[in-house]
Amino acid sequence: MKQTTSPETQTAGRHLEPVDDLDPVDRSLARRAALRDRHAHGLSRLMDVRSDLRGVHPLADFVDDAIRWTA
Repeated sequence: MKQTTSPETQTAGRHLEPVDDLDPVDRSLARRAALRDRHAHGLSRLMDVRSDLRGVHPLADFVDDAIRWTA
């Protein structure tokens, strides 16, 4: 059985694997990967909405550009 992500990050076809049967280390790694994806998505969405933020923080620009190149 697959569990969906939180309501604010739900998109078509986006699911998380169940983590109930994983050991604590694997569970932590799975949560970290999901959190990283969620933050990258949020940053990309913010940069789309607020183009005036471009150039304010170099790391944010780098992450946004990297996401766009891999899409």
